[in-house]
Amino acid sequence: MKHLPKHLRPRWRYLAVGIESWPDTAVGRSEFQRHLWYAAQNLFGDAASADLDLTVIGFELDDGCGYAIVRTRRDEVDRARAAVACLDGIDGQELGLRVRGVSGTVRACEEKYLGADPEAPDQRTVTFEGGERTAVVRDGRYDVTVDSAFAGATELDFE
Repeated sequence: MKHLPKHLRPRWRYLAVGIESWPDTAVGRSEFQRHLWYAAQNLFGDAASADLDLTVIGFELDDGCGYAIVRTRRDEVDRARAAVACLDGIDGQELGLRVRGVSGTVRACEEKYLGADPEAPDQRTVTFEGGERTAVVRDGRYDVTVDSAFAGATELDFE
């Protein structure tokens, strides 16, 4: 079977999506893909979400920081961004998503928007609510362990 001529092939755009969550969040690529499809389907309906053709090309989430590369059709970038914005959690685990940028190739997407690795999280012991607690520190933000959950804090909360 012959390949389609270049002018008949589908044109793609790649969204670089930054992901933030609590340090103990465990989400995989397939779960992210499934919930992204559901978000698009709930927002636009079956036919329009099929037009988006959202596919997660790359995914990584470690210690609450990560990224995803999402492929969509060239003419559907705005709707794809809206579908990503509708995704706020997976299986009860909260996620913060931000589209860092859009590119025409996977390589350019990785180099331009995902090239600089975020600062590695640091673990410290802090005094919070009158007691010593462990905290994961990222960019001046503290995720303090309180009972079996986390509480978000900044350096100003400890002075």
